[in-house]
Amino acid sequence: MNSRVDAGLYRWVVHLAQHTPGPLDDTIRLFSDYGLGLFAVLMLAAWWRARSYGGARMVAVLAVPVVVVAVFLANDLVKSLVSEQRPCRTLHVTATVEACPGLGDWSFPSNHAAIAAASAVALLLADRRLGLIAVPFALALGASRVWIGVHYPHDVLAGLAWGGLLAWVLMLGVRRANLRLPALAVPPRLRPQRRRT
Repeated sequence: MNSRVDAGLYRWVVHLAQHTPGPLDDTIRLFSDYGLGLFAVLMLAAWWRARSYGGARMVAVLAVPVVVVAVFLANDLVKSLVSEQRPCRTLHVTATVEACPGLGDWSFPSNHAAIAAASAVALLLADRRLGLIAVPFALALGASRVWIGVHYPHDVLAGLAWGGLLAWVLMLGVRRANLRLPALAVPPRLRPQRRRT
């Protein structure tokens, strides 16, 4: 990849981060490092909501984490083929919110961005309400990767686009397969219990 395309934007964002109050930088760094856990929580919430529906909806919800893992593996393969060094190494930027990853920890496309986008798109197709919550989180997580200094903007944009597109294609495959299968019954233990009056 031609890192010169957005090297200036990267430097500007990193410079801005260095002149931001420490607590805000710490918050963004924690969100950037651990924010993917929010998508796991949303997946659990989607499963909880799907219990009373069963059938196609339950299958779609259960497919979400599988799709996300598939996107991660595909993205990691692309990263190893492209082998782009992190901007903090290529541009010799030492003043970043997070320590620069080691040599061989490739940059393009961003794994965090791809996983976040895949989670958001898959959730959007499985449970629209929770998906609408996931989308802004995915965008914010992607932006945070540039803020803490570990990715170029094009790494993040490519990760978001690639992860979202691949998740969309895989979820459409799940939906089509669902239409060919008979309706699945929801096990009684997973159904919400109704109170007798």
